[in-house]
Amino acid sequence: MGLIIRIAKFYALSFFCLSVALFTALPTISAASAQNATSVVSDARVAGDMSRTRFILDMDAEVGYSLSFLSRPYRLVIDLPSVDFEFPREFAPRGRGLVKSWRYGAVSKGRSRVVLDLNSPVALDKTFLLPGVQDQPTRLVIDLIETSPDEFDAAVGRSVSHTLPVGAAASVAKVDAAEAKAPRVENRLPVIVVDPGHGGVDSGAVGSNGTLEKAIVLNFGRFLKQKLEELGHYQVYLTRDEDRFISLGNRTRIARAQNADLFISIHADSITSGAETTRGASIYTLSEKASDRMAHALARRENYSDVIGGVNFSDEPDEVTDILVELTRRETKNFSIHFARLVVEELKSATTVIKNPLRSAGFQVLKSHDVPSVLIELGFLSNNLDEKMLGSDEWRERVSDAIVQATNSFFQARIAQQ
Repeated sequence: MGLIIRIAKFYALSFFCLSVALFTALPTISAASAQNATSVVSDARVAGDMSRTRFILDMDAEVGYSLSFLSRPYRLVIDLPSVDFEFPREFAPRGRGLVKSWRYGAVSKGRSRVVLDLNSPVALDKTFLLPGVQDQPTRLVIDLIETSPDEFDAAVGRSVSHTLPVGAAASVAKVDAAEAKAPRVENRLPVIVVDPGHGGVDSGAVGSNGTLEKAIVLNFGRFLKQKLEELGHYQVYLTRDEDRFISLGNRTRIARAQNADLFISIHADSITSGAETTRGASIYTLSEKASDRMAHALARRENYSDVIGGVNFSDEPDEVTDILVELTRRETKNFSIHFARLVVEELKSATTVIKNPLRSAGFQVLKSHDVPSVLIELGFLSNNLDEKMLGSDEWRERVSDAIVQATNSFFQARIAQQ
């Protein structure tokens, strides 16, 4: 069923031609020296490694921006309208991955600039603006990938400018005509099964204001399915499309019956200790040994779903173990972890995530040995802020877009050949 997914990088640059003025040094300035600011930049961070790095600016409003490359040394220039840089008192710009260091300030009346000093040649993978949602700021997200010196030099002297509609994401990568007409690896579309957790007699977690997990995840699952289907790249199925109970074993059987290439189980967590301060999304993969106490406790709660639903465990088939199944299980685990990491990186730009958001435990619903599977906890219904946010249309748009972005990256090679 096409389990061996070749995750290929095939990014190409496409820029609008504009002149770029060379610029050598840019002194850091305080917020007080930026006059007539139309927006406040409150935070910035760099994430990733030497193969892929993400730069994020937190702002209080959406702004237009322009990106351009400079060489000798390698740099990426981010031009903005005049803004106030109001970083926390202890803030210090730090590099990571492909970004050696970075600096910021005003360059002229009505213009501000951020400059990334690069460790090596890079290409611009994608860039997008995420609108602010409740307590989440507007975010400018820039993804960089490593490239050759020749490809970098070809991009110097050209720039890309964006003023995006709310929630829209602009990918700079384009497939040329030769790639677009290449033969498909396989004829069928990748199959994704979205699994809204709980349902029916099993309401799942209950928020302090009475919000039911089973309702939140069903609405989100339907919305995510619609988002994925609109792309035309996937066949998408729900394990449930109404308020009814489905056993954990039947959820995995649905995925296997559909020859799924990816299984995404959607949940919302709840805790009693530390409920006021513990919030944010997290992503789980299967492991017989839990990564931490919270993951272990969560797996016990989620696996208790069958007890709540009155499942007769003697009716559940014994787990098959042989050398071929074990080899497949190992490979499936690797793909699951790969997808989970992609989701984590996208969610960091879209919503609040918990500390160390990538975790693992023995979730029964993730035990398909031949279907890459993850469980996404959207947030904590036990936290008032999370409970309110989980019911927000704007939040749902942002988080579903993040999962779609991660899914596209996971299936990148196959999408390119459709």
